Amino acid sequence: MGDSELDAIRAKRLAELQQQQQQQSGRSANNQNAAEEQRQQQEDMRNAMLSSLLTQEARARLNTIALTKPEKGRMVEDILIQNARRGAFGNGKVSEDQLIGLLEQVSKATEKTTKVNFDRRRAALDSDSD
Repeated sequence: MGDSELDAIRAKRLAELQQQQQQQSGRSANNQNAAEEQRQQQEDMRNAMLSSLLTQEARARLNTIALTKPEKGRMVEDILIQNARRGAFGNGKVSEDQLIGLLEQVSKATEKTTKVNFDRRRAALDSDSD
């Protein structure tokens, strides 16, 4: 084989590899777009369900909480959706007072307590005069 034939084969193979890479990057971009679109649809369904489940005052309070503490807001939303799916609220909407009660329950459950133990015996044995 001559140098010109090898160069032609290399160029052809390089073109094939570039084409495969472009196809793969196009597929991954399509997969990312599809995943993003699916996530957006799920978020829209979630918001629609919460809007139909909560009164305007309760929805406003939940939005305020979600802005200040996103993880707590998301947790309360999850609890509301789970309870709605089980039929815990009946056919009525959740009022602001009911939401406040739920928030208090969540706060108590996630509240962190700090406890300090001071061992006097050990402190008495240690002397600073040594």
